[in-house]
Amino acid sequence: MAEGLLDPRTIRELAAELDLRPSKQRGQNFVHDANTVRRIVAAAELRPDDVALEIGPGLGSLTLGLLEQLAWVHAIEIDDRLAGRLPRTVAERLPAALDRLTVTEADALSVTALPAPQPTAVVANLPYNVSVPVLLHVLATFPGVAKGLVMVQSEVADRLVAGPGSKVYGVPSVKLAWYCSARRAGSVPPSVFWPVPNVDSGLVALQRRDPPDTTATRQQVFALIDAAFAQRRKMLRSALAGIYGSSAQASSALEAAGIEPTARGEVLDVHDFARLAAVA
Repeated sequence: MAEGLLDPRTIRELAAELDLRPSKQRGQNFVHDANTVRRIVAAAELRPDDVALEIGPGLGSLTLGLLEQLAWVHAIEIDDRLAGRLPRTVAERLPAALDRLTVTEADALSVTALPAPQPTAVVANLPYNVSVPVLLHVLATFPGVAKGLVMVQSEVADRLVAGPGSKVYGVPSVKLAWYCSARRAGSVPPSVFWPVPNVDSGLVALQRRDPPDTTATRQQVFALIDAAFAQRRKMLRSALAGIYGSSAQASSALEAAGIEPTARGEVLDVHDFARLAAVA
């Protein structure tokens, strides 16, 4: 097999070899365009000594692009056929990099530890159906992940980077903001995938930052976020009544935090929720 990144023909040959029929349930859409892979790696703004965490490497398109540039890649793959084939693909196409690859066969949401070296960046074409939970899990579980670039469905990308007051601002926006800043870093057309998805994809660049200064736990803050957006058209005094015991008690807590009880969750940023969670 030739060296270098994967092309459309090789993607199909590998799939045929594995008797692989891409699963919609697992969000299996494989990038077959080398220029797109190189654009993703470049947009991630990684250093040669970075250790990448890749979720859902699939047939290895992005894995090879990362190994061309980085010190190490941890790849987490739920499909046993893909996890078993990936080291062989790297050995065939980028043999010098094989000893810089770790493959973990698992559901990414169940992975709580990785062998050394620890990841410093997350770079992944995230499965569309679990992209937000997986991203939040990675950021919570691996504090050494200081930056990243993820490819998600375009609408999800918009939600992840949205600010207060936006129509698409919601739970993913606020929870991601607990860990990092996020910005759109480009778009990816359906034509570079096999099979071709019926949606556009968006790139989201991440930069870790300190969480809000609060005496509350992250779990307490996230519980408020979930409640505030569960019925997003409700005023906060009503939306949070279940947490505080009554609308009147919710109003008192909101006022103590300097938040108007008649406001809605969509106007609060993560610091507002952190301040509110700290009110006894």
